[in-house]
Amino acid sequence: MINLETPRKFRAFVNQAHQVAAEMLRPNSRRYDLAEHEYPKELDLLAALVDGLGASGTGSGAGAGGVRRTEGDDDGKVKNGSNLSSVLSIMEMCWGDVGLLLSMPRQGLGNSAIASVASDEQLRRFDGVWAAMAITEPGCGSDSASIRTTARRDGDHYVIDGEKIFVTAGARCDAVVVWATVDKSLGRAAIKSFVIPKDTPGLTVERVEHKLGIRSSDTATIRLTDCRVPVENLLGSPDVDPDKGFAGVMQTFDNTRPLVAAMAVGCARASLELTKELLKEAGVEIDYDRSVHLQTSAAATFLQLEADWEAAYLLTLQAAWMADNARPNSLQASMAKAKAGRTANDVTLRCVELAGSVGYSEHELLEKWARDSKILDIFEGTQQIQQLIVARRLLGKTSAELK
Repeated sequence: MINLETPRKFRAFVNQAHQVAAEMLRPNSRRYDLAEHEYPKELDLLAALVDGLGASGTGSGAGAGGVRRTEGDDDGKVKNGSNLSSVLSIMEMCWGDVGLLLSMPRQGLGNSAIASVASDEQLRRFDGVWAAMAITEPGCGSDSASIRTTARRDGDHYVIDGEKIFVTAGARCDAVVVWATVDKSLGRAAIKSFVIPKDTPGLTVERVEHKLGIRSSDTATIRLTDCRVPVENLLGSPDVDPDKGFAGVMQTFDNTRPLVAAMAVGCARASLELTKELLKEAGVEIDYDRSVHLQTSAAATFLQLEADWEAAYLLTLQAAWMADNARPNSLQASMAKAKAGRTANDVTLRCVELAGSVGYSEHELLEKWARDSKILDIFEGTQQIQQLIVARRLLGKTSAELK
């Protein structure tokens, strides 16, 4: 049975993550929001610290490298492992700043993909590599099965051609995890992911986008033209199984969606805590022992937002805990992502409203958190896609039966 308290072995680590967020991330939050595309050099030291914790074993689950599932490891004992540790630490870091977390070297979603599905040999070979994730294309967004980037086998290499957009950390990373099809005629079953170093001939960064939020994080467009990648850089099995579909590739999302949900939970919590302080200064009393109907409109609204946040928080813990305990969590991962992403949007915007002109101005970080939170309801699968996945799982429908 899941215990809703932070496991004792993680408490010191989570407290350290909160200290980093309070002393390094949040103080630099506004600076790098205004200086879009300027690399936050302070993160080099932080990334080195996270790497050191992971190597020493004292920071198991620190960052994206922690998300790895051990299949078949169900001995009946409850495990609190790297997935739960990762979401707890990410919540704290995104309480500080979402964009800066996404800018941390070697802690991107590409690293999560490698950690989730790479072989032991690939894990050793790509150790220390900062990897971005490249899925979205100009004509392919939410429907990952419609990917048009191709990977053609040529001896000991794959030749990859295509264009990827909205690649988080695409300009700064060392390598890109690219999704491509090895045979268009076989549909989604032929989609595979490849680790492509940035210095590979044929891979070019076309541009870096200007964005509404997470402005400290770079988002790039990448073009691949006759890009030759060794066959050993393919993640997972090279075999195409039409019956299995691209479940192996999609397994990545079962581990990364709880991470994005954790980002949303952390950002929303920051907004709630600051708004509560501002309401108190304004003389608004929030009484947890009285019915919301007997309190002011502002207090009642705040209590409703806190309740939604609590639901998102618990769903996120559940999805991560299930991964640690070798339980299928595709449904729970999508539920957590859908709830947390939408909750973060609602919470941050309503907190701006509750704080009035202070919330809308740059005097506080509330308006920034509202801008940052929007992406958390979009990337790693939009709100609508998550609801579709949940509906399919609950109704027992396939993607062909329920679109």
